[in-house]
Amino acid sequence: MKHSTLHLPAGRWPTVLDCLCAHFPAIGREVWLDRFARHRVLDEQGQPLRADHPYREGLRVRYFREVPDEARIPFEEQVLFQDEHLLVVDKPHFLPVVPAGSYVRETLLNRLVERFDNPQLVPLHRLDRLTAGLVLFSCNPQTRDAYQALFRQQRIVKRYEAMAPPLPRLNFPVLRQTHLEQGEPFFRMQEGDGKPNSETRIEVLEPCGEHWRYALYPVTGRKHQLRLHMAGLGAAILNDPLYPSLSAAPEDHTRPLQLLARSLSFQDPLNGQARTFTSCLTLQ
Repeated sequence: MKHSTLHLPAGRWPTVLDCLCAHFPAIGREVWLDRFARHRVLDEQGQPLRADHPYREGLRVRYFREVPDEARIPFEEQVLFQDEHLLVVDKPHFLPVVPAGSYVRETLLNRLVERFDNPQLVPLHRLDRLTAGLVLFSCNPQTRDAYQALFRQQRIVKRYEAMAPPLPRLNFPVLRQTHLEQGEPFFRMQEGDGKPNSETRIEVLEPCGEHWRYALYPVTGRKHQLRLHMAGLGAAILNDPLYPSLSAAPEDHTRPLQLLARSLSFQDPLNGQARTFTSCLTLQ
């Protein structure tokens, strides 16, 4: 599991323990004492700190987040490709890519770090926890920036698939360009009146039945962009608990969000080779 890092803020605490207790009031002193005892609080060199280590402003402290009784997410990732630079994985629905909130051990990153014994793994992009499909990881810090540049410079073609209600009155393909901003509650986004900062091309793959199958090509990568753009057109993605309105129903693993990161295509920045990776997963 990867550590988190805190540069101790200004204050008058006598010890590192006292500072941590004040900085993280939701975590009890006895919990921190247990972490110190188990060598889960380290200095910048990765050496265990004592609970009575003197406080110093700016001291870099590494610690490991823990969630008591964290539930196992009952879905498995599938490795599709691996070389010395890249790891390509099919992420299942409901599994977060990186630690957040109540998910610490049960993340795609943590599973892969433990599986391959490679703490250098870093995701090159993110998927929502509820979205399934392709995630690219960098295995090698020496070549990481070359692959990150593909996303920064929009030199990678991302294709998603989604199941959503029919939109028979629209002429496809549709180019959706809107301004996305933080909504309420804090974990939702919304479309606002500002200058467009998000763009998605939307095509129809199967225009039949109660729900159509769509191909979504995001040009930008804003949080919840595809979900908002489909909801904004009046065709919210099937089983979306956030859009167009917030659902109060408990999470149901039998009803996954019908959104899949289907393929990624790009020219490899190291050797110029054209690469396309395709998910083996399917929507219901």
